[in-house]
Amino acid sequence: MDTKKSTMKNIFKINEVPLLLVIILATIILYFFNNNFLAFGNIHSLFLGASFEAVMAIGMTLLLITGEIDLSVGSIAGFSGVIVGMCLDVGMPVFVAVIMGLLSGVIIGFVNGCLVAKIKINSLIATLGMQMIIRGLIYVLTKGVGKPSFPDEYNIIGRYMFFGKIQFPIIVSLVLVIVFAILFAKSAWFRQFYFIGGNAESARYSGIQVNKMKIVAFTFMGAMAALSGVLLAARMGGAIPTQGQNMEMNVIAASVIGGASTTGGIGTISGSYLGVIIMALVVNAFNILGVDIYWQRTITGIILLVAVLGDILRNRKKD
Repeated sequence: MDTKKSTMKNIFKINEVPLLLVIILATIILYFFNNNFLAFGNIHSLFLGASFEAVMAIGMTLLLITGEIDLSVGSIAGFSGVIVGMCLDVGMPVFVAVIMGLLSGVIIGFVNGCLVAKIKINSLIATLGMQMIIRGLIYVLTKGVGKPSFPDEYNIIGRYMFFGKIQFPIIVSLVLVIVFAILFAKSAWFRQFYFIGGNAESARYSGIQVNKMKIVAFTFMGAMAALSGVLLAARMGGAIPTQGQNMEMNVIAASVIGGASTTGGIGTISGSYLGVIIMALVVNAFNILGVDIYWQRTITGIILLVAVLGDILRNRKKD
């Protein structure tokens, strides 16, 4: 009997298990309110909406593990879509336009990393400033009207259906989540980020190039945000100035709900992905219950505060 109790305790210590139980419970409750909740179309729509934030959450989890944060990711996503649109407007091939969109995110992420690691600006302040700069540039470049329509050759990236049923962004997000979940768990190189987040000074004394790794983490975050933006713009068939707005809050909330700590050193990709699904279920619940869009933002903010409070209490318990 004691062995069974011990086994159950160990199972519930696995961060993903409680998250899965929350998802199952939420699914049952939502199905009770709407029998069509489990219809393939609704589930597909839920995972499609979550896929863009799931891609971003991979980068955000790495940053949180490193002990940093990035508030500019939503703006980077919007900016990458605009860059793609501008490149297509001047006649660049779709492949080149996509590369340029991704490169824009990589460059912004690299600059964020240098501001934090080299100049020693707090990541919250540095990326908040970058968020404002990039969002302003979006309005300048689009004159506030965006890029309303992209060619079908580009839109297929966000709309192609695998097996005639599953859209490409879902496949991309799942593949990336699986690949990086394995790398974060098994790769010694990725373990360095956990050491940095746990104790940067100790990591530095052990030979880890802390500043270089932080720049890598921010650059990777920029790449993931840009990829999310490229997929989102293709899915929407255009880029508007507000695209990507507030995505950073959802991604941070999902990552913290998934077990990533705001103090660094803790986090898993699988946990963050489940956190993204939970956030998607919350949005779905809002829609089913007819909650006003303005209240949705308020409740999302409350969820973020509760998640951070839970993280603080969890860290205090460990101390």
